[in-house]
Amino acid sequence: MDFGKKILDYKEDILNDLKTLLEIKSVSSEGSENCKKALDFILKRAEESGLTVKNIKDKAGHIELGSGGELRGVLTHLDVVPAGKNWSVEPFTLTRKNGRLYGRGVADDKGASIIDLYCLKALKDNHVKGKNTVRCIFGTDEEIGMSDMETYFSEEPLPEMSFTPDSDYGICFAEKGILQIKISGGKNNSIKEFYAGSAVNAVPEEARAVYYSNNELKENSFLGKAAHACMPDKGKNAAAGLIMLLKNNEVELSSLLTFINDKISNETNGESLGIKMSDEPSGELTCNLGKVRINEAESYFTLDIRYPVTKDGNKIYKQIKLLCESYNLKTEIIHNIEPLYLPKDSKIVSTLSKAYEDITGEKPELYSTGGGTYARMLKGKGVAFGPAFKEDNVNMHNADESIDEEMFFTHAKICLQAIYKLYTE
Repeated sequence: MDFGKKILDYKEDILNDLKTLLEIKSVSSEGSENCKKALDFILKRAEESGLTVKNIKDKAGHIELGSGGELRGVLTHLDVVPAGKNWSVEPFTLTRKNGRLYGRGVADDKGASIIDLYCLKALKDNHVKGKNTVRCIFGTDEEIGMSDMETYFSEEPLPEMSFTPDSDYGICFAEKGILQIKISGGKNNSIKEFYAGSAVNAVPEEARAVYYSNNELKENSFLGKAAHACMPDKGKNAAAGLIMLLKNNEVELSSLLTFINDKISNETNGESLGIKMSDEPSGELTCNLGKVRINEAESYFTLDIRYPVTKDGNKIYKQIKLLCESYNLKTEIIHNIEPLYLPKDSKIVSTLSKAYEDITGEKPELYSTGGGTYARMLKGKGVAFGPAFKEDNVNMHNADESIDEEMFFTHAKICLQAIYKLYTE
């Protein structure tokens, strides 16, 4: 049964609620207040639709339909990364232009969150009888480490089968490990200030430095191009660019900036760090230089490393720690999130494959990613599935984040079809 097309009955309501949600500036790296507002909004809309809701310590919550059988889940996040610069439209609202939907979070992951809400509403409004219980689970700090899901699952059971629409179609059966490291120390008197990046998991698009050169205080900046840390080669790292510019101008670099210039620079594969590697299921390691901060109070930078699913994050960390010690720099792990690797013939993969084929008439590609989603919190019982199609450049974590409107509603149909199957089969 092609139940998924019924989501189109709610098209204008979906867009109206999406506009409201995008206008809540729920940037988790800037605090939790607006993230709580986003969670309150979606739970309130669900309650108004007659669905059962629960808030878990203002960090996460769920919408529930059904009361028997197995617990099945769909997980999305309501927080976003900072807007950054160079947008052609207002980032914190919904803009419909040239067949696209624009706004921070429209693809990652507020658009999918609104669709989840309306999928459960469609099942309820059409009086579908379920065999299982379905929960749409919403978090508020996925972009800064996923402690929201740690809080949620400390109080609520883990679903037996789940998916998270927070990646690309087809089905992501493998997610690389995520190792985030803070490296600090190495100040000198020449570099007074250095600022780059606003998030660990994004390529910095702008860098600025205040420094002494020939006993004269100067300032310089560098513009790059933002990108998600799982695909750092798609961006242009402003921090690395500015450091090279300072060195070429014979500015005395601190040992922190010297380390970046010697061991990272514009590389995105970790070769000079001695961590270049790959495997068959998930491909090559990627390494992103994220935030850099030097001022009177602090001196540090961050690395975001996505390592292959068969490799060991602790060994990678030890290699970097050893290198840093030779520059008298200190290291600490911010996060080391284990990889996800599911069999291609698992039940959740088979169920989602059928839902995708029901709507599109095609079998989905099975693929791996360097992105980090809630799927890796599900202990082998869930995968990432949608919402973006690979031929659609959604500019995730970049300026002008957007999604093709027709493809967005194709995702909506696939998502409803998948949730229908989880609920009834």
